[in-house]
Amino acid sequence: MTESLYPLRIAAAPISWGVCEVPGWGHMLDARTVLSEMAELGLSATELGPPGYFPRDPAALRRLLEGYGIASVGGFLALVLHRNPREAIAQVKDTTALLAATGAEVLVLAAATGLCGYDSRPQLDDTEWRTLVDAAAAIRDVAAERGLRTVLHPHVGTHVESETEVERFLADSELDICLDTGHLLIGGTDPVRLARRYAERIGHIHLKDVRSALADQVRGATLEYSEAVRRGLYVPLGEGDVDIEALVRSVRAAGYRGWYVMEQDTALLPTGSADLPRRDTERSLRHLADIAPAAARI
Repeated sequence: MTESLYPLRIAAAPISWGVCEVPGWGHMLDARTVLSEMAELGLSATELGPPGYFPRDPAALRRLLEGYGIASVGGFLALVLHRNPREAIAQVKDTTALLAATGAEVLVLAAATGLCGYDSRPQLDDTEWRTLVDAAAAIRDVAAERGLRTVLHPHVGTHVESETEVERFLADSELDICLDTGHLLIGGTDPVRLARRYAERIGHIHLKDVRSALADQVRGATLEYSEAVRRGLYVPLGEGDVDIEALVRSVRAAGYRGWYVMEQDTALLPTGSADLPRRDTERSLRHLADIAPAAARI
């Protein structure tokens, strides 16, 4: 239904319903509730969320997704890349096997710090950075054996967060990146400008909209990322300070025909329901429906 309504390949992600790999992040809705919500909104594809949220058995996962008419696009995986590449490669094998078995296309890799959550991070030295780049390349090769593309996701609280780090990774690595409009802006990168400068390196897109005032506080270390999320850092597409239409126009003009994954990071209270995520996702879909006809004429 989504692809017939909008000329963009639109997918969802469980994080929009509060499903996150960080311990204690918030109330996590069960998988059937989240898939049901996606299907009722007309969405027909999703990333798989944190490892273990959906069944790890490929046949069981395929049955679950097919029951709601949802296809698998890919999955996000945050791994420590700067210390022990062999360990990181071993950790990724099960995930790539599961993604490939469900017909997914992309592994979305983030350079985790090894600390819990995304509220703080140490700095890397040059040797650790080189290890990170080499480990990402090795993981790319492992994923490719399963028919998957690997993209590096610049992400708040990881070792590729700031504009300098994004630029350095693009210079040092052959991996394409996941252009996450929210995490880039929070890290200090203009996502539209980045898309224009590195059009050929955009391998996947996460669409977010954010309140720049809260993003500034996170970047300035006066507000923790997790607390900013709880205060409403992320808003429906078109209601924040990211120029989503300009971004879509730019990447389409450059030939991008991949997925646009709606990701509005949400942390639900213990009594939280699917009502707020449903409302925000519905608003985001309306915004994409408004801008997509114009983008499709490019």
